[in-house]
Amino acid sequence: MLHPRPAAALLKRRHLLLGAGASCLPSALFAQAAWPNKPVRIVVPFAPAGTTDILARALAPELGKAFGQVFIIDNRPGAGGNLGADMVAKSAPDGYTLLMGTVGTHAINAALYPKMPFDPVRDFTPIVQVAGVPNVLVMNPAKAEALKINSVADLIRYARAHPGELNMASSGNGTSIHLSGELFKSMTGTFMTHFPYRGSGPALLDLMGGTMDLMFDNLPSALPQIKAGKLKALAVTSAQRSAAVPELPTIAEAGPVKGFDASSWFGLFAPAGTPADLVNRIQQETAKSFAAPAFKERLLSQGAIPGGQPPAEFVAFIAAETKKWAQVVKASGAKVD
Repeated sequence: MLHPRPAAALLKRRHLLLGAGASCLPSALFAQAAWPNKPVRIVVPFAPAGTTDILARALAPELGKAFGQVFIIDNRPGAGGNLGADMVAKSAPDGYTLLMGTVGTHAINAALYPKMPFDPVRDFTPIVQVAGVPNVLVMNPAKAEALKINSVADLIRYARAHPGELNMASSGNGTSIHLSGELFKSMTGTFMTHFPYRGSGPALLDLMGGTMDLMFDNLPSALPQIKAGKLKALAVTSAQRSAAVPELPTIAEAGPVKGFDASSWFGLFAPAGTPADLVNRIQQETAKSFAAPAFKERLLSQGAIPGGQPPAEFVAFIAAETKKWAQVVKASGAKVD
C-alpha cells in the first residue's frame, strides 16, 4: 500500500527544487530582478547641514523616484569621515548600504592617518562622482571687522603678526576643509589654531557664534550664510572663480598665493563585491538626474558642479586625487594622531 508523502516533506522538496533553480540563475540577473525591494541607506560620514549631507539629501529623492524605493540618509560622523566609511566597508555588498564618500575619506585620510580602519581602494566599489565643489575662506563678520580683515592679504598680514591667535574651524581632521587650511598655512608661513568638528554644520554654528574665527568651508554649506550676511567671504580655494559667486576672487589671485588650489569632491560608494549591474544602474540613474535641467541648476546654484561619470572614470579620478593629496599632506606637514 502506498502512503502519501507528508505535506512537510513535499514542501521541503519544493523548496529544494526552487533553491536549485535559483542557484542556476546568474547572480547579477537575480540581484537586478530583486533590487531594491526595501529601503536603501546612504551613510553620510559627517553631521547634518554640511555639504556631504546637503548633496546626499538632494540626490536621495531623485534615486527614490528612479527606483521606486525610499533612500534613507544615515548620518554617522566621526574621525574625519572614517567612522561612517568603515561601517559601510564592513556592510553586506547587496546594494542596500551606500556611502556618500568624499575627497577626505577616499583620497586624503590614507596619507593623513597613521592607521586606517579600512582600505579606501580594496574595501569599496566606486559608483559615481556626485559633485565637485570649491571651498571658500570665510570669517566671522564681527571678528573680521574688529581686526580690519577685508581680504586674503589682510588675513595673511594679521596671522603672521599674531601666530596662533586665530581659531580655524574644520569639519574634521583629514577633510579637504582641514587640508585647505593646512595648505594655506604652509604656503603663507602663518599659524592658526585648528579646531576639528564632526561636520561643517556644528563648525559653522560656532563660527557664526564667534567661538571660531575662520574656516575653509565647502561652498554649498557656507553659501546661504554668506548671502544672509552671517559669514564674510574672502576668496574661493579653487584655481578658477566659482560661477555661484563670481565676485569672489581665488586665493591665488587675492593673496596672492601662487598655485593655491584645494577643491572638494563627493561620490557614491558601495562595499567591495557589490554586483556590477547594481553599480551601473545606480550610476546611470544618477547621471540621468544630473541631466534634468531643474536638478542640475539647483546644484550649480549651490556652488556644486554635477558629476555623473561612469564607474571606470571615477576610479581613475580617485587614483589621481589620492596621489595629489598625498603630496599636499606631505608638503603641509599635517598629521592626525
